Amino acid sequence: MYAGARPPVPGHSVRIQPFPYPLIMQETGSISIHTENIFPIIKKFLYSDHEIFLRELVSNAVDATQKLKSLAQLGEFKGELGELKVRVTVDKEARKITISDHGLGMTAEEIKKYINQIAFSGATEFVEQYKEKDAATKDQIIGQFGLGFYSAFMVAKEVEIWSKSYKEDTVTAHWVCDGSTQFTLDEPTGEHAKTERGTDIVLHVAEDSDEFLEEARLRTILTKYCKFLPVPIEFEGQLINDTSPIWTKQPAELTDEDYKKFYQELYPMSMDEPLFWIHLNVDYPFNLTGILYFPKVKDELQFSRNKIQLYSRQVFITDEVKDVVPEFLMLLHGVIDSPDIPLNVSRSFLQADAAVRKINTYITKKVADKLSGLFKQDRPGYEEKWGDIGMFVKYGMLSDEKFYDKAKDFVLLKSVNDKLFTINEYTEHIQANQQDKDGSTVVLYTNDAEHQHGFVAAAQERGYDVLNFDHILDPHFVGQLEQKLEKTSFKRVDADTVSKLIEKDTTTESVLSEDEQTKLSDLFKSAIANEAMHVKVAALSPQDAPVVITQNEFMRRMKDMQRTGGGGGMQMFGAFPESYDVTVNANHPLTQKVLAEGGEKIAKQAFDLALLAQGMLKGEALTQFVKRSTELLE
Repeated sequence: MYAGARPPVPGHSVRIQPFPYPLIMQETGSISIHTENIFPIIKKFLYSDHEIFLRELVSNAVDATQKLKSLAQLGEFKGELGELKVRVTVDKEARKITISDHGLGMTAEEIKKYINQIAFSGATEFVEQYKEKDAATKDQIIGQFGLGFYSAFMVAKEVEIWSKSYKEDTVTAHWVCDGSTQFTLDEPTGEHAKTERGTDIVLHVAEDSDEFLEEARLRTILTKYCKFLPVPIEFEGQLINDTSPIWTKQPAELTDEDYKKFYQELYPMSMDEPLFWIHLNVDYPFNLTGILYFPKVKDELQFSRNKIQLYSRQVFITDEVKDVVPEFLMLLHGVIDSPDIPLNVSRSFLQADAAVRKINTYITKKVADKLSGLFKQDRPGYEEKWGDIGMFVKYGMLSDEKFYDKAKDFVLLKSVNDKLFTINEYTEHIQANQQDKDGSTVVLYTNDAEHQHGFVAAAQERGYDVLNFDHILDPHFVGQLEQKLEKTSFKRVDADTVSKLIEKDTTTESVLSEDEQTKLSDLFKSAIANEAMHVKVAALSPQDAPVVITQNEFMRRMKDMQRTGGGGGMQMFGAFPESYDVTVNANHPLTQKVLAEGGEKIAKQAFDLALLAQGMLKGEALTQFVKRSTELLE
């Protein structure tokens, strides 16, 4: 758009129409656009948030400054650079906002070209002209010019440009437009002329945009979008930005304290320090810099989608980065800066393309490499952090196949004894003792070690190991592991009686005849009288419980996944019905007593004890159990 700008001296009064001062030239005309309705379109549709106007105008002023610096480096500008900064001022009484720079400036002809003819782009032409001379120039120009300038009309009823080019023997150019396609362009002289190069954009704020006349509102916008721009931004005499944020520096220049300090700067409300971080710095096949922080993630799954900030050449673009960053990495915090990420014309939305996919893949690889390096270099330190990063790693494995391929070597499984294993370490640990009759490894786990303590203890008494899968993601994670690992099955400890969890060729003989087992089954069915409870009699060890209540592993897992939004197409069938298996131990003395005495009362008591062990005995049933227990004791 414009090549730079600087307004009249603050406080200097300028009358826009008519022009009473001497002119070298004056011209009126129509802006070269394809529709008479361009300004309503800009105001209503192009930019969803009117505050964006300040980002666009300040970014353009920074561009004009960067261009001048580039020309000076190339030897094409030999004058004094002077103080290169962008100033933003507001005059509430006069209803004016002014954005001033000391950059390239523009002649009247350049204003006609870059402002009136929207199809042209000052930035594009500049890059094309100088890319052969200085490859770094391209990365110093913020964005495509043209429509960005016209965002000013979202808040202004009239906009002025006062500009003086850096070129020798040029005069002040003054452009005025009231938001229609008509403009006035003149070259004021005398006291009305600018004495220094640069450009001033003066916005005469419309009546419906009073909020932008408030200093606090403007400061908030500048802090949000311009906090890290590469040219000093001054607002009402105070510096707004850090021109050299740490992501623009080399890691060797930085200390851990630098990274932690920057994290607090990004997230001042955070009470925790980051666990660790990744410094991104790549220039081929795309340009990408940034810092990604691993925060301490709480037990609940936190889908924080506004923690990673996207910049383009240090201009804040958005914190909606789902197209650039894989979904599971949205749990990270930090900054990504890339001029190669394609944006729509308003720079508000990302446009997915091949470059974005490459960046996405690169970031995933860098995160996986970082975690792998930490695991290999400092396993004890990695294990200490596992409680904070475990959910993140599992979420990544579930979300991204390539991440799974890398993470399978550093994801950790935690036993109920708090010992941590890799997948390979754990399968080797249990292989000898936890194989079924078909030679498949059986992994036992609990999702609530306290609630399922009896089942866990029973498994441990038999020498079995039990894993702790108690996170909201674990039902899905267990399903994934079962699909990925050969000849391996996963069973929750309360999915069946202990002797049936790992079926081997060994069997236990029943002390009851078939008729006696049938009679015992009928007694318990009558005592329980609940269709959701499916009674069966089995020959277990006399040391096992008289009655065990379990839930079918597949049905229970589907219910768990359904509660966390999984279960795939099973959702259409609604909630899964409650269904439990009640296994009566034929070899336990208590059940034999039930059979001998025909005692439904004792059968009911034994069943309620099993419910109580599962935490399933509540309300009236619990009251009746206590009453019955008292009677039996008497």
